[in-house]
Amino acid sequence: MSDPSTETPHLEPDVVLWSTKPAGRPLLVLLHGYGADENDLFGLVPYLPDAFAVAAVRAPLSPPWPSPGYSWYPIEGLETRDATRTTDAASRLLHWLDAVAPAPAVVGLLGFSQGAAVALQAMRLAPERFAFAVNLSGYATPGEMPRDAELAERRPPVFWGRGTSDDVIPEHLVAHSIDWLPRHVELSGRVYQGLTHSVSESELEDVRVFLDKQLAALSA
Repeated sequence: MSDPSTETPHLEPDVVLWSTKPAGRPLLVLLHGYGADENDLFGLVPYLPDAFAVAAVRAPLSPPWPSPGYSWYPIEGLETRDATRTTDAASRLLHWLDAVAPAPAVVGLLGFSQGAAVALQAMRLAPERFAFAVNLSGYATPGEMPRDAELAERRPPVFWGRGTSDDVIPEHLVAHSIDWLPRHVELSGRVYQGLTHSVSESELEDVRVFLDKQLAALSA
């Protein structure tokens, strides 16, 4: 794995949107998709349980002009994603997290598309740091990671939602995720008929149920 300091910039702490500061609450980190910014998923806060402190983080890279927004790692084509850059982005997320919510803070991740891929990769880098993850229209990055066996032992809960009409995530990455995720995490989720590369109200209802279950487990 390459040195992330030479690959991906640090996350900017001044462009994080907070619903409230953690102050003893479990933290839910929102990771937007390619070409968006921290405002994108922050709009989901009203749909999320109030018990979480929610932080929406801006990705560190600017896509090539004329693409808007920000990205977690470069995309030169959906069939040729560089797994190293996904890992670099996850490393930067962990660096930011260690500053704002050092262990043993309770942390969950919710990512969309690219952000979901980074969320799952961060879990693989530091299985002990995350209580759960929500993967919306994302995928598990192919390739072996040093702590995959530890992740498989811990089996953190992961919700995976995707649409039958999503033509953005390549089929081979969906197939890989279908195989990889149940072997490493406690997987739940749903495939939404007719949903494109987006999030629906019914999906958000399912996410809310999943998050409520995680809160109940944390307080048990």
